[in-house]
Formats: sequence, C-alpha cells, structure tokens
Amino acid sequence: MAVVLLLYVVAEVAAVWAVSSAIGFLGTIGLLIAGAFVGSWLARREGARAMRAFTETARAGKPAHNELTDGMLVALGGVLILLPGFVSDVAGLLMLFPPTRIIVRKWWLRRAERRAVAYANQRRGPVMVVDSEVVTEEPKEPTTRPTVIEGRVVEG
Repeated sequence: MAVVLLLYVVAEVAAVWAVSSAIGFLGTIGLLIAGAFVGSWLARREGARAMRAFTETARAGKPAHNELTDGMLVALGGVLILLPGFVSDVAGLLMLFPPTRIIVRKWWLRRAERRAVAYANQRRGPVMVVDSEVVTEEPKEPTTRPTVIEGRVVEG
C-alpha cells in the first residue's frame, strides 16, 4: 500500500510539473481551482441523481445495490476531485460520469464478491450452496449422547 501511495504522489507531482511547464504557474493554479469548482458542481449533481435513483428503487421495493454503489462511487469521485492534483481530478471525473461509473461499479462488485467468498472460505472452509441454502456435510456418526470422560475426582 505504501508503494501505491508513493507512486500516486510521484504521478501527481509529475503531472503538475508537466502542465506547469506547458502553460505556466498561474495557468496551472487556475486550472486546478477551476477543476475543483467544476468537479464539485458535477459531484453535487450526480450525487443528487444517485440519491433520487436510490429513493425511487427503494420505494418500488426492488434491490437498490446498483444505486447504492453509484452513490458511493460519486462520493469517492467528489473526494478525489477535491484533492489537489491532475491525476486525482481525472480519476474523480471517471467516477462521476455514468458510463465509466458503470464499468468501475462492475469491477468493484466482482472484486468485492471474490474477496467475500475468499474471506468466508478462510473463516469456515469451503461450502456448497444449493438453491440459496448452504449445504454442509452430514456427520458420519450421529451423536445422541454427550461425550463422557471416565475418571475419578481427586480432591486435594
């Protein structure tokens, strides 16, 4: 994780340096401020849209996992846009636009499902699911009586 954070910081510095070399210092600062304002406006608009979609789906009694995930991705995109830098702005904008958000949502849900299955298998071992019910192996010897350990009590 530390390597990813270091690579992110290096990419942000390189992007700001490249843009500053191309358009100048004041242009770079202006572009970063404009990106924050436009991004926050877009995040507010898409967040309201995601909230309306979630509310309508929940009122209809349907599962709203797509709408909930969209809302979380919009929030993440808003946070990324408010971070200073061009790499985070681009990543945040990708989270805010519906076509790219659908792609990210599918990837995120597949990854979460794989991790949940791996975690469940790690905690209790592999299981089989048939018709939405967990099937476990039947015990080989049915135990009707509790286990008794014979011995004597020594009081000292």
